[in-house]
Amino acid sequence: MRYLILSLAVVFALVAHGQSLKPNEPLAHTFSIIARDPNTGEMAVAVQSHWFSVGSTVSWGEGGVGVIATQSFTNKSFGMRGLSLLKQGKSPAEVLEILLSDDDGKDFRQVAILDKHGRVATHTGSKCIDMAGHANGENFSVQANMMLNDKVVPAMEKVWKEKSGIPLPERMVQVLVAAQEAGGDIRGKQSAALLVVSRETSKTPWNDKLIDLRVDDADEPIQELGRLLNVYRGFEHMNKGDYYVEVNDMKNALDEYNKAMKMFPENLEMQYWTAITMANNKDINKASTMLQQVYEKDGNWRELTKRLPKIGLLTVSEKELKELLR
Repeated sequence: MRYLILSLAVVFALVAHGQSLKPNEPLAHTFSIIARDPNTGEMAVAVQSHWFSVGSTVSWGEGGVGVIATQSFTNKSFGMRGLSLLKQGKSPAEVLEILLSDDDGKDFRQVAILDKHGRVATHTGSKCIDMAGHANGENFSVQANMMLNDKVVPAMEKVWKEKSGIPLPERMVQVLVAAQEAGGDIRGKQSAALLVVSRETSKTPWNDKLIDLRVDDADEPIQELGRLLNVYRGFEHMNKGDYYVEVNDMKNALDEYNKAMKMFPENLEMQYWTAITMANNKDINKASTMLQQVYEKDGNWRELTKRLPKIGLLTVSEKELKELLR
């Protein structure tokens, strides 16, 4: 109740200063990081908050353009408007100046902007709720408001710099972990998100959003975000395996499916497609043994096996098919 009263007081202050706050504009007090991997050029936003579905509000990004985190008393327009201004060739500092120039609530805002060159600009309004602050440098910015203490931002910066040897997505999650361990949001935990976009805009822009993971409501949102990222990695192997199946390269397909299955040995989907690929490689006995184990746990997979020959995803003889279906 204490923090609800505090939030309402700031809302009234915004109204008093001529800044209208619409009901669908969240009070996303939070900590986040925006960053770029100088080796791959990929850009990312990671965030955690004691607020429902923080990723639908704070995180914005576009391949070949940049990423933005808009938080505290969130002005969601900063996301799309900011990316549009970056596409026009403006620097993050110029974009930030434009966004804040006509915002009566800028003292309550916290926003960070990074472009594809690794340049950053960050604003923490003077009326963001303590503890609030940010730290930035080439290729990154960390920012937080309404934190339990003043150790959160330094902890985020420290881990960002220390973890340079791991892939960008995992590095972003480690920064969130460090923030939470340092004290985190004074209200606690609820949601988290990770967005990763490509270094360049491609001819298939629907593929330029590389990772988009959201934990909208959980007791341990950062832990769950890390788990989802690990699942994503497993299904990366599955997707590669599917591609090799499409081009009839069963050897590499089996290799990718096996990598996925080793990561998640209890996942029936991964077991199933590994077995189907084995069958296509004419290792019928081993494929059949694995499929029987899958069927025992869920008989619907047997029915799916019957349907695969029709579309060419299972290329076995009638005799071999019977063995796989037994």
